[in-house]
Amino acid sequence: MPATTLTPGQILDSLMNVLDPEVGINIVDLGLVYAVDLTGTEVSIEMTLTTPGCPLHSSIEEAVKRTLFSLHPELTEVQMNLVWEPRWGIEFITPEGRRQLGW
Repeated sequence: MPATTLTPGQILDSLMNVLDPEVGINIVDLGLVYAVDLTGTEVSIEMTLTTPGCPLHSSIEEAVKRTLFSLHPELTEVQMNLVWEPRWGIEFITPEGRRQLGW
């Protein structure tokens, strides 16, 4: 597998460009991204949604892939693994996300 100079932190930074369509806050500050695993030029993202059965799952997954492939053309694969444990709650929202929400 080819090497890349990308780091999981850079992937997380890039994911800040992906907004949750319902809330209007990026998926990182909203606390939806649980883990980023980068192996060579393949990235696997473990994340959740604010509610099970969220009708916007497909659009969020597409936005994640479009954003990462656009910002990091060296990536050969982006996989999004949707998990429900731990269940998302408002305690996962970052201080910046809370600021954006006016909390």
